[in-house]
Amino acid sequence: MNILDSIVNAGDGATVRQLASQFGLNEAQASSALSALVPALSAGLQQNAQSADGLSGLLNALSGGNHQRYIDNPGALGDAATVTDGNGILGHIFGSKDVSRQVAARAGANAGLGADVMKRMLPLVATLVMGAMSKQNAARSGSSMASAGGGGGLLDMLGGVLDKNRDGSMVDDIAGMLGRTLGRR
Repeated sequence: MNILDSIVNAGDGATVRQLASQFGLNEAQASSALSALVPALSAGLQQNAQSADGLSGLLNALSGGNHQRYIDNPGALGDAATVTDGNGILGHIFGSKDVSRQVAARAGANAGLGADVMKRMLPLVATLVMGAMSKQNAARSGSSMASAGGGGGLLDMLGGVLDKNRDGSMVDDIAGMLGRTLGRR
């Protein structure tokens, strides 16, 4: 199961309902927001995982960050500490608030929602992405997270979300997402 599906299906849709309630959206709008934000976050994670330091940092965060709680208990998304945790995750993924704002604006345009809502939602979705990846990592217990092959590793988790055109390669999709996010084509 890819990251987006893990989030949307968690608790029979409890996460989607929580986000909808918290941001004054209906469930379709919350799902649309997730569909716009998760691929952008996954692209950032994928880019970070390309370096040894980035991959090491991600694996350490997944193994020690207790991120599963956000998937297991969507009510935690309403806690101020969750926003703080999410902003820390965004700092690691995107490196700057400006990039996070650009991601939120682009995702808002794609989802038909305001950039302000998406900007407030982005840290929470970052915690959910890490939670879904952490939960999948724990379920694999023993397989290598860094495996890029058929073993269901980190790249496989990200790949299902990132290969938007389902052509078997996520490279073109990541390049397009990052180019649009950073204002380049």
